[in-house]
Amino acid sequence: MVSFPNAKINLGLHITEKRVDGFHSIESCFYPVQWIDALEVIPNDKTIFTASGIEIPGKSDSNLCLKVYQALKKNFELPPIHIHLLKNIPIGAGLGGGSADAAFTIKLLNDLFKLKLSVRQMEDYLRPLGSDCAFFVNNKPVFAYEKGDQFSNIELSLKGHFIVIVYPEVHISTKEAYSGVIPKKPQTGIEAILQKDIEEWKFLLKNDFEDSLFPKYPILKEVKESLYSEGALYASMTGSGSAVYGIFNAENELKNSFPEHFKVWQGHLD
Repeated sequence: MVSFPNAKINLGLHITEKRVDGFHSIESCFYPVQWIDALEVIPNDKTIFTASGIEIPGKSDSNLCLKVYQALKKNFELPPIHIHLLKNIPIGAGLGGGSADAAFTIKLLNDLFKLKLSVRQMEDYLRPLGSDCAFFVNNKPVFAYEKGDQFSNIELSLKGHFIVIVYPEVHISTKEAYSGVIPKKPQTGIEAILQKDIEEWKFLLKNDFEDSLFPKYPILKEVKESLYSEGALYASMTGSGSAVYGIFNAENELKNSFPEHFKVWQGHLD
């Protein structure tokens, strides 16, 4: 059985406080985009995880896809399987690729073995594995808060708009990104800003990580400015970086506008 985990972007990201559990509280809008990996699960004589495509750091036995299987196996009699991941979504880019892989693994296993898990049950399995993993179960735009693992519905559609995502081959770990931020309560919340016309977002909708990461990695600011110069209605770094995206009114062929070693994905938003 095969599925295709997709990435997400953050429309705004405020880091609002440092929590007593050591994590940070945030507020953001998560929005799915169709930059995808490919995930396959087949029966096997022993359980293994393999990967191809972009090299995944760390040992294979610590991959989130395998951790999902192990978490389910504590409560269900699952047969041994071979999980293979074709990795295409950049790592350390703020696109949630690893979290998507985990979420699509549990959805795939739920269907394959007829576990009859509800959306909420799948989300509860995923939350300990990563703050935004649970988002990819429903995989629809949401307002995210607390650690980024609690969601409320948001009336927002960017259908018909075109997005260009640029990954400038800069890997930024979550730990590095958070080390430079100073939590603060925003004057205007992201939910309120997103109700305004997209043309106003440029002046109001902010990713707090940009303040510390742009001086450290000037190329990120350069990419954002390039997207605006090409006519983006709104441009921002996504998540904790380092991918930067621009949202356009219409299709815009920009792949040749950036150095060859940059990864550039573009497509229409749903």
